[in-house]
Amino acid sequence: MSADPQRDAVIDSLVLQVPFDGWTIKALRQAMLAIGEHPDDAKLLFPNGSAEMIEAYCALADERMAEAARGELAGLRVPERIRAIIVIRLAQSRADKEAIRRALAWAAIPFNASRAARITAATVDTIWHAAGDTSADFSWYTKRGILAGVYSATLLYWLRDTSEDDQASLAFLDRRLADVAKIGGLRKRLAARFNGWKERSKGFAPGA
Repeated sequence: MSADPQRDAVIDSLVLQVPFDGWTIKALRQAMLAIGEHPDDAKLLFPNGSAEMIEAYCALADERMAEAARGELAGLRVPERIRAIIVIRLAQSRADKEAIRRALAWAAIPFNASRAARITAATVDTIWHAAGDTSADFSWYTKRGILAGVYSATLLYWLRDTSEDDQASLAFLDRRLADVAKIGGLRKRLAARFNGWKERSKGFAPGA
């Protein structure tokens, strides 16, 4: 349950205006007017403009994704949970494609890169937490870095996808997740070989 339903209502109304006016104060004023809020309060709600609006929209989408995932993951392994959560996100966002496309155009501006990276990191972290990941070691960073790449690539593909129920995007996602699994398996095999070599080399002394 959101801590600020009124703010959520403004964001939902804003997303409907973004295809016409972008992530702008003009769109925000129209959105507030549409739900009976005073448009002059727009600057008070998001004083930092586009960046704050986009971050708020993504945070709300993260929250709704995690909420929807809670009853859908029983009996699934972690990789299957990751896939299921991303499927939920794409389905929930289907009506917002143009707003997301404009948000990604904003994110592509170099000046916005650090904030855009934080937004992506927050989404990826939400996915891992919703999947039940509790790691706190170095793998915390590697897993999130890998998933950020998979999620970002899938999102870009999805924006161009016209297939029914995002079927082409889901096939793309499956291919990316399969590639990650192959890399993970190779890394484990190489690590096992390296550890075996270290064990065999313990008693070896040069010149013996």
